[in-house]
Amino acid sequence: MWNNHHALNLLSKTLVALVTMVVLYAVSLQLIRPPFFQSRKLMKLIQGAERNTALQNITREQIEHLIGNEIEGNFISVNLTAVREAFVKLPWVREAKVKREWPHGLHVKLEEHQVLAYWGSHALVNTYGEVFRVTVDVDLPKFNGPNEASAQEVAQQYRRFNKILGPLHQHISEISLTPRYAWRIQLNTGTILELGRSEIEERLVRYVSVYDHSIARLNQQEPLAYVDLRYPNGFAIRMPEVMQHVPRKSGTRRET
Repeated sequence: MWNNHHALNLLSKTLVALVTMVVLYAVSLQLIRPPFFQSRKLMKLIQGAERNTALQNITREQIEHLIGNEIEGNFISVNLTAVREAFVKLPWVREAKVKREWPHGLHVKLEEHQVLAYWGSHALVNTYGEVFRVTVDVDLPKFNGPNEASAQEVAQQYRRFNKILGPLHQHISEISLTPRYAWRIQLNTGTILELGRSEIEERLVRYVSVYDHSIARLNQQEPLAYVDLRYPNGFAIRMPEVMQHVPRKSGTRRET
């Protein structure tokens, strides 16, 4: 055998391969054991959804607490899905993307909720029409709907209605969708507009088109308290000082 160069060459290659495998195995064991590549190195790689944007509502303390208490493992062994789910639990996080980035650690990109309005008295609506729950004290419009699933539609109509109201320099302070699918909005002037269930945008367009030469002249001191647009050829209005009385009417009432 010792004179067989072919056999010796094969043996040496086999031994080298075995030693290499043993070394790689030993190194891999070290890599997956703490403290090598500790997950705490996440901190310097967390950023907003837009590149290089700072997070506005998610604090460093929240992130440190999450990393210290909910994320297990290190660069090699950490479960990326678990990391993402942990970050999404933070109240202001809408979405999280996590990936390994050698040699620094994990790259975590967070998208924060951008607040659009209050949802009832207990939650908020983001710009995607999604309901989420945090505590804020800011001046925002208020959305109401039969359930949270309707928030997206309410948000869409809010944008459409505000665009229609643009020429009057008025905007919505509260918008409501009833269980019967009827729409009502309250303007920043305090005026309530009853839109009903059908032809809602057409009715609002009609309100805007006649406002300056008709509705606005009815009361020069204060905005109207209430305008019912659910008529085929007119409006029902309520003046501020007679809100408890029956509205003045024009046209024929059509229930919608």
